[in-house]
Parts: sequence; structure tokens; C-alpha cells
Amino acid sequence: MTASALPEPDAAARAHSDRLAALIRAEIAAAGGAIPFSRFMELALYAPGLGYYSAGATKFGESGDFVTAPELGPTFAECVAEAMAPVLRTLGPQAEFLELGGGSGAFAEAALRRLAELDALPARYAILEPSADLRARQRERLTGSLPAALSARLHWLDGPPQAHWRGVLFANEVLDALPTPRFSIHGGEVYEEHVALDEHGGFIRVDRPADALVAGAVRHVEAYLEAPFAEGYRSEILPQLPYWLQAVGGMIEAGAMLFVDYGYPRAEYYLPERRDGTLVCHYRHRAHTDPYRLPGLQDLTAFVDFTALAEAGLGAGFDFAGYCSQANFLIGNGLQGRIAAIETLPDEIERHRRRQEIKRLTLPGEMGERFQVMGFVRGVTLGAAFALGDLSRRL
Repeated sequence: MTASALPEPDAAARAHSDRLAALIRAEIAAAGGAIPFSRFMELALYAPGLGYYSAGATKFGESGDFVTAPELGPTFAECVAEAMAPVLRTLGPQAEFLELGGGSGAFAEAALRRLAELDALPARYAILEPSADLRARQRERLTGSLPAALSARLHWLDGPPQAHWRGVLFANEVLDALPTPRFSIHGGEVYEEHVALDEHGGFIRVDRPADALVAGAVRHVEAYLEAPFAEGYRSEILPQLPYWLQAVGGMIEAGAMLFVDYGYPRAEYYLPERRDGTLVCHYRHRAHTDPYRLPGLQDLTAFVDFTALAEAGLGAGFDFAGYCSQANFLIGNGLQGRIAAIETLPDEIERHRRRQEIKRLTLPGEMGERFQVMGFVRGVTLGAAFALGDLSRRL
């Protein structure tokens, strides 16, 4: 969809966007006329009180801008809990569960209920949520909906754990929202996309020679693919991913990490025909490609290079546990039991709604193939969690 076809925001939302745009313009001016696209994306998403994830508008669900798997119903979280329960039981009563970016709290609510049923409750269920607004919404939902014995285990973190811990780290649609550099190739050299201002103060794209970190990451990908990128090729790359992964998971003494997101193995991510990258903007359930429109009111995401994630996990000292589609992961971790439970529901309307949930989670044209799951372990095993549809050969 073209950005011009998007619905117009109301006056209050536009004023909010204008305030964030003014902040970004001021930073561009202070930087001498341009900032890296990754910094623009960081401000657009996370600027305190103004960024998309930091402000108060509804993001998730039918009334927001997009729907994540936990918002469809409890099945997704219940299957993840099924996969992680053996790890938590193995690690004992002091094991912890850390969710990165708690969304609306829907995942935590369903996961805790299912872990209780499986006798695998963690001593603490921690949520690392950078948005004060989302944190407040999560707290309100979870303390209001969960039994006291479960809500007492909840804890919100201001940053990654700084001491060694044992347990499970889980992230659903987190990697795609990491502020990403964008690169392009000109005359065989690597350039990094920056954001500058036109004569009217509008945001425009400019390319500048890449620094050593970005250029080195691009050359690493070219070596992996055994071919240079074509002239004019543009895409995203996350040279900071190993450092980020070490920051959020490096203190795990024993346990597992599980990541769910949309993306591709590297050879598919950087296909020649995908020459303008994977960046996508989401606004009121409409996808488009103009990241400069209405900053603060739309989500900016880039698909995940799962080969890069595998490299980062191994580089952080974890063992690779598996890689498969979301559909196969759910099927391999209790989906049939969840379907059987749905069929016993007395309300026909609710049964229909939950059947639709299963379809959206698993069908290839929905989330089933587009979303993929990757796991890592240290000192434990994920057993049969990745027994179906192994995709690691494509990495």
C-alpha cells in the first residue's frame, strides 16, 4: 500500500507525531545534518514519551496497528509453555522465566496459567519492558486477571539481568523491532543510509560511507553468500545483534532461549530480487514502505536474518537447539491437545473464534510459515521441541 492511501490521524495524534518529528529534526541539526537510519528508527520507536512503543496509543490487537500471535488467543503461549516446561522443571524451583517485551500481557497471562497446569511454574516471571506505558498496561491486566498466587511471581525489569540466573528467555516479535542500520552498495563500496532534511524540513534519505562495523558486517554476508552485492542493492543488517544477545542472555548460567519472529535464512534474506530490503511499516493494520510518514504513530520493522541469529547465539556460548516454522513448532509442542480442548468448549461462537485462532497461527498464508522459531540452550536440552520440520539445513 502507498503511504498516501493510509487513513489520516486525528488532530491529537498528528500533534503528537509533530512533536516527535521536531525532536528528530533537532537531533539531525545537532549531528551536522544527518543521522543514521538506525538512530531515526530508535527515536521513532522508543523516544521517551513520544516514540511508537513509548507513548500511550494502542498498538496490539484489532484496535491497534497489528496483531501478534498472543493477541489471537491463549494457544500460542500455551504451546510455548509446553515446550519450556521440561527446562523449568529440570532447573528446579528457583528457575526463572524472562519475557522480552511483554506486549499487552496476553502472553504472560496464558503462559503462567499453562505452566501452573504443567507443574512447571518459575519462581519469578520477569518482563523486560522498555515502555513505561506498556509496563503499566501489562501490570493492570495481569494483576487483574491472574490468581494472586500467579501474579505474585511477576516482576518487571528496568534492564537485562546483571547477575547469573537459571531459566528461560523468550522473545516474540522483538528482533524485528531492533533499530537496524540500512546499507547500500555504490561503486562496489558499502554506504550506510542516513536521514537528512529537505528544504521544507521533511525527512529524506541520504547515503554516506559506512563505518567499519557496518561495512565489515556487509562484507561478512558477501563472503557467506560467496558473491558481492549488486550495484545499488539496499537492505538491512544488524552488526549489533551479537552484542545485544550477549547483553540480554549472557548471564544465563543454565537454561534456554527461544525467539519467534518473521524472517528468512541469510541466502533468502539477501536474494538479488529483494534489492530494497525488508523494511515494513504498520499503521492501522495497513503495511507500507514509507518510514518517514507520521513518526511515532506507526511501527517500523525489518525481517530477521535467522542465520545471523544462529551465529550470535553460538558466539554467545550457547548450543543451537533448533529452527523450524511456527506451525511445526506449535504442532510439535501440544497443539493437538489445545485443539481437543477447544472442541470441548460449550459456546459455539467461542469454539469458532478459537478455531480461527488456530488457522491464523498455523496456515502457510497466515503466520504458520512466515513466522519461524529458533532455540538455544546452555546446560539443558529442549528435547523434542524442534522435532518437526527442521529448517537448520537452510541456514
